[in-house]
Amino acid sequence: MTDPKAAAREALGIRLRDLRLDARLNGRQLAAATGFSPQKISRIENGLQNIREPDIWTWAQACDAPEQIPELIAARREVSRMFREHKREMKAGLVHIQSQRTDEHAATALMRVYESTAIPGILQTEDFAAAAMLTSARMHGRPVEEARSAARAKMARQALLTAPTGRNTFHFVIEAGVLDIGHGGPEVMAAQFDFLIEVTRMPHVAFGIIPPRADRTVLSKEGFYMFDESVVRSDCWTVAMETRRKDQIAYYLKVFDSLRRMAVYGDPARTLIEIAHGRLL
Repeated sequence: MTDPKAAAREALGIRLRDLRLDARLNGRQLAAATGFSPQKISRIENGLQNIREPDIWTWAQACDAPEQIPELIAARREVSRMFREHKREMKAGLVHIQSQRTDEHAATALMRVYESTAIPGILQTEDFAAAAMLTSARMHGRPVEEARSAARAKMARQALLTAPTGRNTFHFVIEAGVLDIGHGGPEVMAAQFDFLIEVTRMPHVAFGIIPPRADRTVLSKEGFYMFDESVVRSDCWTVAMETRRKDQIAYYLKVFDSLRRMAVYGDPARTLIEIAHGRLL
């Protein structure tokens, strides 16, 4: 799997290379104008080395493009903050992770969620969440006793669904294959399916399932959460990505629109859940 942080650093390096090329400078000419070594310039442009903010100023000035400094610095800061390592976060424990951002969920008027590998966290029953947390605890070397407490902490966010305030709406789209990814055994899964059926009837929730063998207009990739149109978060194996860039958020909106157009809602969605429920027998 490609390291997403390295990919973001490489994207910034490409922008800096394009700035140099637009100024009609080769690497050695830029080195002479900035005092950087040609090797440093090459490593930055190829995403092999981070660039410091003062160096961005020097680079842009040498390319006669001072007007691009604010945007380049914003992009550099985005690379620095957009990824959080799971290993580092896990040091605080599963309960701490699940207790975070409840206020942000509550302040979000419309949450859009796409999942291709898991039932969205806010839709998980406590028993399903505890079983999933147990798997996570074992993977990350955390005490297994944390799993149930972390699941209970997650339920605080679920109250936005089950005890609606009128301020929060939700739009979920999942791949049909998610329904066959189980935790906790048949009884836990049966209760989870019952809850999903209940969710499909909530007036403040749109719940769509992309059927198997749907004629795809966009590929199935990693899931993401969109908080209004201000923040997008997505989990990978070792890091979590976060972006507030308007261009990236616009892209995720476009992707979500394509995903929800492939999905089925209401009775057809409930039928897919009931079919998955039947496979438990």
